[in-house]
Amino acid sequence: MAVAVARDFGLRHEIIQTHELARPEYRANPSNRCYYCKFELYTALSALARVRGFAAIADGSNADDRGDYRPGRQAAREFGVLSPLDHAGLSKNDIRDLSRNAGLPTWDEPASACLSSRIPYFSEVTPEKLRAIEEAEDAVRALGFRVLRVRHHGDVARIELGRDEMARALDPEISAAIETALRRIGFRYVTLDLKGYRLGSLNEGLVLKPLDP
Repeated sequence: MAVAVARDFGLRHEIIQTHELARPEYRANPSNRCYYCKFELYTALSALARVRGFAAIADGSNADDRGDYRPGRQAAREFGVLSPLDHAGLSKNDIRDLSRNAGLPTWDEPASACLSSRIPYFSEVTPEKLRAIEEAEDAVRALGFRVLRVRHHGDVARIELGRDEMARALDPEISAAIETALRRIGFRYVTLDLKGYRLGSLNEGLVLKPLDP
């Protein structure tokens, strides 16, 4: 999607390689896993910025992120990363409105966090788990669902869907298709979370100290 948008709007787009899974701290999946992810990312971007002569690195944090648990923002502060959307006080809804007015086709795309956020804290992040999550979400999305997460609990897949899509998932034909697809991927049990999709559901079991904005 990023490549398509860059092509359509004539933007320079480049893909770089990072190596989060090579970091033992990241694979261990502590509650501040995002810090180690962003530290790896900004280490690579800072080196690139120096070579290219860029004055700063910017991220996409916005005003709505201030109250959320986001340890990656600590790494951003350490590397001096700028957050222009947050600095301008723009919320997610503000950004969607501006994106729609600018003609961006992605203005109403659902939020899309990294796949590691589907693995409970302190359960190791592995390529195999990430691959299973990606395949499972692709399978559910192929059945017409839009807002979704597949949480990886060992041999259990816990599916979170948008509240307005949950009833359809309980249709016998659809639920059978979901179960068949996810069991084929390797999950033994397939469950539907009755609370539906919500931001950061894996944080619900943590006692967290608020981070600085």
